[in-house]
Amino acid sequence: MKNHRKRAEILIQGIVQGVGFRPFIYRLADDIGISGTVKNLGDAGVEVVLEGTEEDIQEFLARLREENPPLSEIQSVIVSRSKPEGLEEFCILKSTHGGGGSGTIPPDTAMCEKCLEDMRNPDSRYHEYWATSCVDCGPRFTVIKELPYDRPRTSMEEFPMCDECESEYEDPTDRRHHAQSIACPNCGPQIFSIPPSQNPIFKTAEVLREGGIVAIKGIGGTHLACDAFNDEAVRRLKRGLRRLHKPLAIMARDLEMIGKFASFDEKEERVLKSIRRPIVVLDQIENSPLSPEVARGLHNVGVMLPYSGVHHLLFDRIDFPIVMTSANLTGMPMIVKNNKIISELGNIADFMLLHNRKIVARCDDSVVRFSGGTKKFLRRSRGWAPSPLRLELGNEPMLALGAELDNTIALYADGNCFVSQYIGDIDNLSTFKFLENTIDHLTSITNMEVPERVTCDLHPDFITTDLAEEISKDRVRVQHHHAHLASVMGEKKIQETIGIAADGIGYGSDGTIWGGEVLHVTRSDFDRLGSLSPMLMPGGDLASKYPSRMIAGILYESSDLNEILENHAEFPGGKEEQKIVEKQVSSGFNSPTTTSAGRALDAVSSLLDVCQERTYEGEPAMKLESLAAQGTPLNLEPELESQDDRIVLNVQSLFEGLIEFEEEGKKREDIAATAQDVLARGLAEIAVDCAEDLHIDIVALSGGVAYNDAISRRIRESIKESELEFITNERLPCGDGGISLGQLVVAGDKE
Repeated sequence: MKNHRKRAEILIQGIVQGVGFRPFIYRLADDIGISGTVKNLGDAGVEVVLEGTEEDIQEFLARLREENPPLSEIQSVIVSRSKPEGLEEFCILKSTHGGGGSGTIPPDTAMCEKCLEDMRNPDSRYHEYWATSCVDCGPRFTVIKELPYDRPRTSMEEFPMCDECESEYEDPTDRRHHAQSIACPNCGPQIFSIPPSQNPIFKTAEVLREGGIVAIKGIGGTHLACDAFNDEAVRRLKRGLRRLHKPLAIMARDLEMIGKFASFDEKEERVLKSIRRPIVVLDQIENSPLSPEVARGLHNVGVMLPYSGVHHLLFDRIDFPIVMTSANLTGMPMIVKNNKIISELGNIADFMLLHNRKIVARCDDSVVRFSGGTKKFLRRSRGWAPSPLRLELGNEPMLALGAELDNTIALYADGNCFVSQYIGDIDNLSTFKFLENTIDHLTSITNMEVPERVTCDLHPDFITTDLAEEISKDRVRVQHHHAHLASVMGEKKIQETIGIAADGIGYGSDGTIWGGEVLHVTRSDFDRLGSLSPMLMPGGDLASKYPSRMIAGILYESSDLNEILENHAEFPGGKEEQKIVEKQVSSGFNSPTTTSAGRALDAVSSLLDVCQERTYEGEPAMKLESLAAQGTPLNLEPELESQDDRIVLNVQSLFEGLIEFEEEGKKREDIAATAQDVLARGLAEIAVDCAEDLHIDIVALSGGVAYNDAISRRIRESIKESELEFITNERLPCGDGGISLGQLVVAGDKE
């Protein structure tokens, strides 16, 4: 026999707004036959009141977690009890501004299969309507102005619903119930073109087929597109964007089309097809028909499937993959406003496909790659940002300003770490303004004030360091590689590890430039136990741009330096520049010391004549990896020695061995593979020795070099062979895009 009626008041926190959560609660309650209410509380979550038998309440709570909407993420369910008030039905109440916590914002996601079916169904009122969406898909983060997530607080407020849309919006049994971006051809955003066309989608396809370039305004920004098989079109696009060498992303209609130029396994397929639809870096097949200009010098290519209505409609009319790259000049933010698209892309694009819905927050495509057996983010943005990571870092809100390159920022409050979308390189006014706008927007949509505690990089001359000083007196400056490893510790919720930070460059606590480090790390502090042996960077930043300088910087103590440079280095300024570089390394003038793994790999790239000038971040090392993928490591052991109270991997000895192999006529690809293998085994051996000495059973890997598949895989194997646990970043980038979370972790543990 059932008990008397009871009342439960439930507070649900997590990603529970903008994901169809209230309609789900309504349908669940209706199915069980229980009375009550559901209401959004803004930053506080969703409040559910239930009145019914105890058995009904328990069934509701059990099914709540099992059947929740696909885009939701329940973080906590708090249940309290009170006396029943005689509620006789279940209804959805109007949202209110809540308090007591930060809001959680759902990310943008790809069009779901049901909306895609509606868009392709001639009998549907959504037939061929590009902006079709429901509670399970479509724009969220890029249209939200503030919480609670209701239509008047989004850029959809400019498009009043027609009667039919309003009827679906108000119907709790409809999947578009309270879908804030609901719209149809009669009342929603419209596409148009420059120059004007009666059928913009059809004309876009025609321009692409004829070898033209099209600017396409999307959900979170604008892309430039062209036929990925057409050499001249790709070259013209790259010239227009001033990205002559940087690889471009590709969009293909389906997996069958991808298979014509790239290979993928089951894991990569799942990510490609997921509702988040990131760019996935895949290996190109032999004799790939893609234009070599798409990813010149690389064995892989970034590929994504269509995720918006416009993309699907376009691929209904073309049968080839297209370049789909962010429409911005190098180092500048992606363009989102129609007037800017028209004025700034007019000299590049032959045709423009635009729409009249405002983009509140620009958001680049996310990029993932499987390396070392692990899915890694190269960029965490559309599809994920700004979904929080749950991590208890104390009671005090914090703001992290991240790294200077590949910047993201992060906010912390109430156990939520909100990492922003990709911002970019903070080296120009436009990107700096984007950073400031991101701070404003992220604090607004999480109902937070700018926190008093601000954390930034240790480097004294970074723009973000100056900004931290302007924002707050309560600043925490965090060493770059400590932040890299702390980001892994935060993800894995651990307190201590031996960490390998294999990276480009970062300001070290001793004033030198670090980048190939083995650290004993806690959340609040670190101890430098090992590194690569010190090298010089003749000319400072010039050594990053022209990696032949790093050969001199590595072998600066060699008595045969002049002969080595004559035979194994290439300088753009010829003999005169070589003489200058030799003087710099002999005197130490303008030649800062570094232990950077990235610069060491750059030097190998120059030695093997793979890349003599870096035109985009990571280019020499990326091209070296592509060459090494064709080779097999030769027999060369890492040489470890004690130096300055730490263990170092002798890079000078490594280079002497590589030069000897080159003079013996060994294959370039085998020499490249050898350099990566020795670097990986050497750093892993140092880490294992340190872990065993300190009785620590976890070794972490982070930093930009961790993206290299061969290096990451070899380090992982070495750690596991020593029966230690290996961890690395999986939820945030190994590179500088994950630095902001690491800064929060460190700052949260400091008094």
